Amino acid sequence: MTTREQLLQRAASLVPALRERAAETEGRRQAPPETIEDLKAAQLITAAQPQRYGGMGLDFDVVFDIAAELGRGCGSTAWCYGIWASHNWLVALFPEKAQNEYWAEDPNTLSSTSFNPARSKATAAPGGFRLSGHWDFSSGCDPAQWVLLIANGPEVPMMMLLPRRDYAIEDTWFVSGLKGTGSKDILVDDAFVPEHRTVPMPLLREGNAPGRQVHDTANQRIPQQCIIPYTLASPIVGMARGAVETFEERIRHGASAREGDPLSQVPSYHLRLAESSAEVDAAHLIMQRDCREIMERAHRDELPTIDDRARYRRDHAYVTRLCVRAIDRLFEASGGHSLYDSSPMQRFHRDAHAASHHVGLSWDALAEQYGRVRAGLDPDPRLV
Repeated sequence: MTTREQLLQRAASLVPALRERAAETEGRRQAPPETIEDLKAAQLITAAQPQRYGGMGLDFDVVFDIAAELGRGCGSTAWCYGIWASHNWLVALFPEKAQNEYWAEDPNTLSSTSFNPARSKATAAPGGFRLSGHWDFSSGCDPAQWVLLIANGPEVPMMMLLPRRDYAIEDTWFVSGLKGTGSKDILVDDAFVPEHRTVPMPLLREGNAPGRQVHDTANQRIPQQCIIPYTLASPIVGMARGAVETFEERIRHGASAREGDPLSQVPSYHLRLAESSAEVDAAHLIMQRDCREIMERAHRDELPTIDDRARYRRDHAYVTRLCVRAIDRLFEASGGHSLYDSSPMQRFHRDAHAASHHVGLSWDALAEQYGRVRAGLDPDPRLV
């Protein structure tokens, strides 16, 4: 059986190729076919997917360690990888019939998502729902065969699974960072979604979705909001690790533009490297601690407390905050050459800032939520 350590080694072995393709990935505004094939061949897409459907069946948190590894080479690729692999975890929470349809042809099936239901409407119909709407920021949608959408249902928000024939992609992705994620818009015009391809969001938030009756492993017992935002934060950890490595390489081999003195002799560079690397290590450790706690609770079939949920949501944003701050400190001292398109540093800087803008990583909202809970006030149920 393939182990977590073996998958992380395979991810690390892909980093040089991802670094070489990073400019091409940006130019294409989506992952190159070669990169997608590499991810599939290394069995990374199926890491947390049920064994019944061709997956490795490992604990879900392995996806975040893999994304943090891939992000050292290409932030856009790591972002898409985390999303594709996490979606295969989400599909395993749907009823059995939906899973059979999704993995009918290929264990490496890919899906994109969009979780903003503001411009959606789902109405009840015999055997399911009629769905219409417009969703944005659907990362990795171009090579995907399915999409997961959150829609406003007749009674509660619902997650819905649609095949490629039932939606259109609108190319809106002209951006400053994460250019290679292809996070375009999804359009649905009165599609029929059978009931078995829907899950009410309250069930997902409490780790009690229909897929639990199909597999009932620890992966099906996790409250979604506790862990899914690390899909977004873990690639940023990888970007920050890549920025630290890029800065180290520069000061080891670079020289001052004015005097020609070795950069390795500049004390301020030593200080910046020390503080930024400590922040990245701290961010990675916080993520791993939270994920270990969440998985241990799931193995015991135990739900996190409200205090724990608020802390996990705080940490999703704080991990991001630490990594962005670490990258900024290094970028400030990287000189004019870091502005060239050929420099990995400018790409890490742009990609991390773009990723940190995701609403699921908003420090202000999630820090305020944590403070409310610790002060004895009721939380916003949408955030925990």
